[in-house]
Amino acid sequence: MKQKLMAILVVMTIITTPLLAQTTPAGPTKIGYTNVDYIIGKLPEAKVMQNQLEVTKAQLDKAIGETYKEAQEKYEAYQKNGANMTDVIRADKEKELQNLSTRIEEMRSNAQTSLQTKQQQLLEPILTKVNNAIQEVGKESGFLYILNMDAGAGTTPIILFAASEENNATNLILRKLGVDPDKVEAAAPAATTPAVKPATAPATTPATAPKKK
Repeated sequence: MKQKLMAILVVMTIITTPLLAQTTPAGPTKIGYTNVDYIIGKLPEAKVMQNQLEVTKAQLDKAIGETYKEAQEKYEAYQKNGANMTDVIRADKEKELQNLSTRIEEMRSNAQTSLQTKQQQLLEPILTKVNNAIQEVGKESGFLYILNMDAGAGTTPIILFAASEENNATNLILRKLGVDPDKVEAAAPAATTPAVKPATAPATTPATAPKKK
């Protein structure tokens, strides 16, 4: 479940920029850090988001699968009976197969776009909630900044070294969000970036329709 969750979560632009919690510095500069991905993964809302995305993906997969099956059946019938068809009927069947192939590719592309759009819609209120908690923790704990530990999937982490966990604000933020950090895994280390990938439509490939001679 955790792997599926982290596979579904996307690091949007809003969280790839360091999230700042500003306050008036008193004494030495206090800079905190956290991992927004890690925090999101521990929220109940993230599990709800995962379930909704899985339902949507299953519906899209079903529609694509049905069209793919139709194309396969018609392609097999063409291969079996094509030699006995008149030129006009053969040309019509070939056009139908080409149209089905194009339709499947469009459905796959639209499915991916639809999933990404839904994902962003579901993730936006979660990001807002997390950001608000970060701002509150920053002010209450006297941080000048709270930096996001990573800059997004496939990028170099912003924080490469932390001498201690003293300024790791992750547990404070989790508590602010109503999550008991003692009941989840230990706060993620500074150089750890969870693997995140956008949800994708099934990678089915319809039978290639024969080309007209």
